[in-house]
Amino acid sequence: MPSHAQQPLIELRHLSVVRDQVILDAIDWTVRPGQHWVILGANGSGKTSLLAALTAYLTPSDGVITVSGQTYGESDWTQLRKHIGLVSSAVRQRIDDAETALEAIVSGKDAVINLWRAPCRADRQRARRILRAIECARLADRHWLHLSQGERQRILIGRALMADLKILILDEPCAGLDPVAREKFLAFLTRLGQTGNCPALVLVTHHVEEIMPCFTHALLLKNGQVTASGPIAKTLTAKNLSAIFNATVSVRRQRGRYRLESRVSSKFIA
Repeated sequence: MPSHAQQPLIELRHLSVVRDQVILDAIDWTVRPGQHWVILGANGSGKTSLLAALTAYLTPSDGVITVSGQTYGESDWTQLRKHIGLVSSAVRQRIDDAETALEAIVSGKDAVINLWRAPCRADRQRARRILRAIECARLADRHWLHLSQGERQRILIGRALMADLKILILDEPCAGLDPVAREKFLAFLTRLGQTGNCPALVLVTHHVEEIMPCFTHALLLKNGQVTASGPIAKTLTAKNLSAIFNATVSVRRQRGRYRLESRVSSKFIA
C-alpha cells in the first residue's frame, strides 16, 4: 500500500467510454504528486470527454477512475469533484456580470457559481490572500463585467484554490486571449506552477506553444486512444506529434518553450 505522499492523485485504468461509437478506448493514466501534466491532441481526440469522465459528468463504460485514493462508484462523486478544480470557458460564461472578483473567489469554497450569501470575515481574508497570490489584489472589488479575459482566467484559478483542491485542470485557458495577454497569462502560470503549495496542474490544449517549463509530463491523445504518455522530453517528439495531428511536423525547444512547424504544401487548383 503506497504512503499518502506517494499515492497517485489521479489513476485511470482501462478507462473506456462507448456510446454510438468508441469515444475513449482503454485509457491508462497516472498523475503523481509533484507532476504537472499537459493533455495534447487535435480537435476530436477525446480531450473533452476525458475531462468529463474525470469530473464525473460522463459515465464510463468500462475501467476505473481513482482520485486521491478514492474510486468513482465506491465514493460520493460530488465529494470527489471537490478534489478537482476546473478552469474552463463553461464556468467563465456562467458567472454573473455583477459578481466581484473577491466574491467569485469565495464561491469556490462551496463549489458554487455566483455567491448567494454574504462572505464571512474569514472567507474574505482568505480570498484576499489568494488574490495577492494570483497577483490580482487590486481587482478585489471589480465586477466580472469589467475584468479582461486574462484577469478572469486568473480569478477562476483563485476560485479553484479557495477549495483546497489537489488537482487544477486548465481547459484551453488561452482561448480568446490576444498574443500579449496570452504570454502574460502563461508567465503567471509558470510562477504558479513553481510555488511549493501549487496543486497538480493539468493543461488541456492543442497548442504546443502554450506548454511552459513548469510542466513535467504529457499525455497525447488521438481518436480516443493514448498515443504517448510520460516525461515531456521523451513524449513531445516530431514522430509523436506528427501522429496525433495527422501531418508531418517538426518540433523545436528553446528556453523551455516548444514550437511546432507543419510541412504543408500549398496547391492551387485553377
